Order: sequence, then C-alpha cells, then structure tokens
Amino acid sequence: LCNCSSVGSVECNRTTGQCRCLAGYTGPQCHSCARGFFPEQGSQRCRPCGCSPTGATSDQCDHSGKCQCKVGVTDLKCDRCSEGYYRFNETTCEPCQCNNHSQTCDNSTGTCLDCHENTAGKHCELCKEGFYRSTHPAHGCQHCPCSIVASTGTCHIQPGETVPRCDRCRPGYTGLNCNQCDKGYYNSDSICVRCKCNGNVDPALSPSVCQPDSGECIGCLYHTTGFHCELCEEGYSRDPVGTNCTRKEATLGPGPTEFTTSAPNDTKATSFSTAVLNSTLSPTTLQTIFPVSSSDNSTSALADVSWTQFNIIILTVIIIVVVLLMGFVGAVYMYREYQNRKLNAPFWTIELKEDNISFSSYHDSIPNADVSGLLEDDGNEVAPNGQLTLTTPMHNYKA
Repeated sequence: LCNCSSVGSVECNRTTGQCRCLAGYTGPQCHSCARGFFPEQGSQRCRPCGCSPTGATSDQCDHSGKCQCKVGVTDLKCDRCSEGYYRFNETTCEPCQCNNHSQTCDNSTGTCLDCHENTAGKHCELCKEGFYRSTHPAHGCQHCPCSIVASTGTCHIQPGETVPRCDRCRPGYTGLNCNQCDKGYYNSDSICVRCKCNGNVDPALSPSVCQPDSGECIGCLYHTTGFHCELCEEGYSRDPVGTNCTRKEATLGPGPTEFTTSAPNDTKATSFSTAVLNSTLSPTTLQTIFPVSSSDNSTSALADVSWTQFNIIILTVIIIVVVLLMGFVGAVYMYREYQNRKLNAPFWTIELKEDNISFSSYHDSIPNADVSGLLEDDGNEVAPNGQLTLTTPMHNYKA
C-alpha cells in the first residue's frame, strides 16, 4: 500500500508504491516538509519559510518558521536590520556610526538615536546645546560656562585656544563668558543694568558712562551734576520746561548784566549788556570774568570761580574807598577844630622893664578886642592901636 499523506500527496504509484508529493512536502509518503518549508502547528500542512534571501543565511527555517539571519539582521524572516545596524540592502545591514555614544540608529537613515554623554548630531559627533567639546579627548563634551541670563548659553573654542568663549552675549553683557557688564551698564546684584544719566553723558567722552560697580554717572554735561546727572550745578537752575540747566541772572555794578547759558538742546551763547561791554574793563579781564560757555565742565568751573572773584574784588575796592573817604573827612574835620581852638584862645604877654610895664594881647579872630577892663584904674586909656596905657601920678605904663 502507498499509505500516502492525504495532505501532502497527489497520487500513489501502484507499481512502485511511491507517493507523488505536493510542493513543500517530501518523503515516501509525503508526510515531511520539504526544504524551505516548516510544519504548521496543529495541522499537518507545510508552510513556506519565506526567509529573506538577503538577510538569511539559507532558505531553511526551524519548526517555528524562524529563519537563520546574517549578522546585523533580525526578525522572523531576516528582513530587518537588528539594533545597532541600518540600511537593509542586497548584501547585509550596515552598523550604526554613532562614535560610541549610542547603540541605536534609525534602521533606514542611520541617524543615531539617544546620544549619550551630552552629544548630539546625526552620528553623535557634536556636543548638544550648552556644551562644548574639550580639547582633551577623554573629557568629551563639557558644560559651557555661560549663563543663560547673560548669553545664549552656547559656546565654542576658537582654533588655537583652550578656553571656551560664549557664542553671543545678551545686551548689556560682554567678556569671554559674558560675565562682565558692557559700556553703559553697571552691576546691580550680579545683573547688568543700564546707566541712568538722563541723557547728560556723552559716551564718546565717557565710554563707561557710569561707574561699573555703583552706577554713578561719569562726566555729567550741560552744567548738570548729581548721582544720575539729575541736578544743576551751582549757579544754574532748571528752565521752565524742566529739561535744561540755565545760568542764573547776575548783576554787575549799577546796571543789570545778563549771563545766559543754554543746556543740551539749545544753542550755547553768552550775552552781556552794552554798559558792561563799554566799561573800562579790558577784553582780557572780560574774558577772564565771563568766559565763553561750553559743554566742558572745566570751562564752566573757571567761569564760576572768576565771577566770584570779580564780585569779591569789587566789594573790597568799594569798602576801601569808603574807609579812605571817611578817614579823609575825619582828618579835615579834626584839623579845622584844631585851628578854631587855636584862634579862639587869648594869649597875654606882660613885659616888665625898669621904667615901665607892657601888656600885649594876641587875638586874630578879634583884632580890636576891648581890653579896657583888664586893669581897673581911672587913669587907664586905650590907645587907638589897641595898646593899653597905664597912667600913674609918677609914671606912664604902656601895654
């Protein structure tokens, strides 16, 4: 008897007893699966292995239908690249190129997945954002010393350098690591804040604008002063608009003198009254007392000092002249009093001679003074020339 498999055979040769098997079956009775086929579980049917001719080492599979795959190939039929390999082609799968920073990659493009040790890139050949590749190969990617507050957080090493520098600093910061305040900014609790000078500092003249540690403005212009150049210098006041510092009005001598200096937004000029310009002051003195105004602080200081000195000199001269006049008047008055006292005082001279007695009197203010009562005697007579004559019975005495 042929005893052929009812599933795997077609017919039986009655003469030889050999069964004729269907495709995928083999054996005398067609009970076994041919090469490239495997028995289906729970039945006697043989199923084709379906192994990939590219990925499998052969067309044979085991009883479960799994094919024998080449290196880098996996799956049941060896038709897919295994982990760490990509690009399933006619020969085999290529290994992932991830520079030992990843074990997996996209099985079709080869892009590395899940790069380790702070790396990034298609093949994990770059450092991820915020890290830089150290010049020492063993150190790999190191964290950038760049704050995300002061910079973009990324950095790189220039050729020939060993220290990284930040790629781009944020406004107000500067330096290799963006850890310094830029010009026009100052450090306020480790944060760079813009200088507040009310527009009264020229960066061309004072590049730093303010002190980098305190924020105090440097080189206030337009006759301003103060921590933030918010005040006016001595001798200046805010204009009605409140934006400019204007020179206060000052007076010189009997006539008013105007001295006006405009601030940053006005044309700077100095005007004087005609009376002052026509005075006896020389041009040099005028230039010293009233220098032409400018935005320079040194010129402003010189003008203030000269003006003060001039007022002091004028006041001193006036005081000296008044004192001299008072002294002169007093001296004249004392001299005249002295003369009056001298002229009003009587002077008498008595001359005693052997034969007479003479009295003489001198009085300029009263040249014809009456001296008849000087000597009470009936015989006294006053001569016409003012001489007093004493008469006695025996002698005449002329005075």
